[in-house]
Amino acid sequence: MYGALKLAVSAIALWFFCCAPAAAQAPGKPVLIGLDAEFGYSSSTSAEAIREGIEIAMDEINRSGGVLGGRPLALETRANHSVPARSIENIKELARMPDLVAVFCGRFSPTVLEALPTLHSERMILMDPWSAADSIIDNNYHPNYAFRLSLKDKWAMDVMLHYARSQGAQRVGLLLLNTSWGRSNLKGAERYLAGHPGAKITGVSWFNWNDKMFLEKYQALRLGGAQAILLVSNANEAEILIKEVASLPAAQRLPIVSHWGVTGGSLTELAGPALRKVDFSVVQTYSFIGDGSARARQVVAAHNRLFKTRGARQIKSPVGVAQAYDLTHLLALALNKAGSTDRNAIRSALERLGSYRGLIREYRPPFTPERHEALSAENVFMAGFAEDGAIVRKPERREARH
Repeated sequence: MYGALKLAVSAIALWFFCCAPAAAQAPGKPVLIGLDAEFGYSSSTSAEAIREGIEIAMDEINRSGGVLGGRPLALETRANHSVPARSIENIKELARMPDLVAVFCGRFSPTVLEALPTLHSERMILMDPWSAADSIIDNNYHPNYAFRLSLKDKWAMDVMLHYARSQGAQRVGLLLLNTSWGRSNLKGAERYLAGHPGAKITGVSWFNWNDKMFLEKYQALRLGGAQAILLVSNANEAEILIKEVASLPAAQRLPIVSHWGVTGGSLTELAGPALRKVDFSVVQTYSFIGDGSARARQVVAAHNRLFKTRGARQIKSPVGVAQAYDLTHLLALALNKAGSTDRNAIRSALERLGSYRGLIREYRPPFTPERHEALSAENVFMAGFAEDGAIVRKPERREARH
């Protein structure tokens, strides 16, 4: 009996040494990272993608000895279901945890904006790997605890409008979600047009969460002279619009140039064959597809191993994975530079990191005291959905002259 028990214990120990998560390989007390995101939101893949990017980076960091001289990173996740009140309670709970150094947010800008006062009153570092509203970072807090490695609405609108013009659409209609995210994009469009007098917004239509019909608003924009529709929505609303437009005669199907909220959900599965009938493009900041760098191959291989995918084309919401991955590595660098889990020291260290070659780009440096944006407009491009659901970069064209 004793021999069998000893053999069983030895087998468990051998399994743990060989197969246990990498966090166990750094023997010190864990340093915690929080993730407050839209887990459980209908058809959403963004929160899971962000979690995957964090976990891939943590796996690498922990296998290399962890942070602060041997402490592993560990992740605490909370679901906010895109409800600001729930997010605020989650952040307060996470802030009370000893050695929890920062909170990553999810996709929904309105939720993050509502939580900003709480984050700053708790002196909690916000690491933003997705939400794009300008005022998440341009927030007038001093000191500013929000750091972003993601798209910014101003950049998105510049690229979306430039792309529409390159396709011959000087006159565009805006179809916008009636939230702070939609309003942020309207401001971005207006700023772009102020510097491009040849372009024109023919109309702006607003819709609400979970609206079920868009055709009337779409037709009003089309009949108002729009040559393309700029869409700011999530996948559920885009699905309905795409199916409605696909049902129209071909001559009435305007190109749709979309913000990237639609890539935070299962749009290809939701829209089905209708997506092939519509000229639909979406703004992005990164693609694993076509990136032949050693770092990209390493991350894709880790994603395959940890999450049972088979190649870059199967990674859902790829910008969430990539941006959370790089942001986690930057946070680890700041932890080591600060030499402690003191949030204020880490916040200061984030502003003073040196150059770092990440997955998406070389950061020279990622942040400064005056700039809490790790990416830039140069990282933004337009993409489309392939038949297998993969998001593939579109070739660039020059703007049409009129």
